[in-house]
Amino acid sequence: MPPRSTTVTSGHEPLDTTELPGSKQTGVLFEADAETVDGALAVDIQQFKKAEKRKLDLVWRNIILFGYLHLAALYGGYLFFAKAKWATVFFSVLLYSIGVLGITAGAHRLWAHRSYKAKWPLRLILIVFNTIAFQDAAYHWARDHRVHHKFSETDADPHNATRGFFFSHIGWLLCKKHPDVVAKGKGLDLSDLRADPIVMFQKKHYMLLMPLACFIMPTVVPMYFWNESFLNAWFVATMFRWCFLLNVTWCVNSAAHKFGGRPYDKNINPSQNSMVAAFAFGEGWHNYHHVFPWDYKTAEWGNYSMNLTTAFIDFFAKIGWAYDLKSVAPETIEKRVMRTGDGTHATWGYGDKDLTPEDEQSMVTINKKTL
Repeated sequence: MPPRSTTVTSGHEPLDTTELPGSKQTGVLFEADAETVDGALAVDIQQFKKAEKRKLDLVWRNIILFGYLHLAALYGGYLFFAKAKWATVFFSVLLYSIGVLGITAGAHRLWAHRSYKAKWPLRLILIVFNTIAFQDAAYHWARDHRVHHKFSETDADPHNATRGFFFSHIGWLLCKKHPDVVAKGKGLDLSDLRADPIVMFQKKHYMLLMPLACFIMPTVVPMYFWNESFLNAWFVATMFRWCFLLNVTWCVNSAAHKFGGRPYDKNINPSQNSMVAAFAFGEGWHNYHHVFPWDYKTAEWGNYSMNLTTAFIDFFAKIGWAYDLKSVAPETIEKRVMRTGDGTHATWGYGDKDLTPEDEQSMVTINKKTL
């Protein structure tokens, strides 16, 4: 039987979501994808969240390179604490922070989700930050992330968490993509990315810009400006810094899909993980993010200490470089929490449909209002 095709709106134009085995749409990406008043799909998506049993086609080049990277990073971590100059340590932390923002504020919240808009000076800053991070060009990062959200935890999800922690963390980069990932990626509307000259300039010249930004500059600057040794510059500012950033980003795909509460939707794996949020500048509030991915905060609350990316975007909004910041109305959040939450929400946890009569009788209401 030929595959059945449906049409889903992405916010720009109808998208063809031809159904492949195990890859029916399971999540929303933009507001227009939602089919219910609280931002969800109208169908039961649990039956589609699974992984096909298949032998993975390993990519040995990646296995060898990532193996070297992690060994070099272990040595770099030792040098970071024991041998490197303080200037190199601070420089490494600065580059890490820049790289995080290039992913979170740039590739993720701006280009993948269009959760806000940015004028060209901010987009230029973010594309430089993103190139330093070296997690593929922003164009390809955003494309794969859109597939991840629309077909979350199916074979069309690049880092399908139903394949296990290791696969969703790094294993997906050590083997060839499932055919569904490629097919669904080709079916997405990426016209907004192609219309951004800054994104397309980076894409065109990435193999020249990336080595300069991620490897050569971080190694040369410490050696030239404060006479750092090559070993410290290479293994600390380059290898350790880059490897640490990669693993923090991967933890959003792995740890934040496994560990933590699910106050917004208990039926999906993405979770609220404060540890990931701290290191990834606010990307760990993942249960909320998968329910409302168009919110520029990727979280309900505006606590900057656990969401530095939001502080970064808000700063540029104040000076006019970031605008049209999208968020979610409290009543929409409340509807979703009350309908699908696990009962742990700080504001609307009481009243969860799973609350037993015994639990309700044991509660004490202080200063209760009387009519």
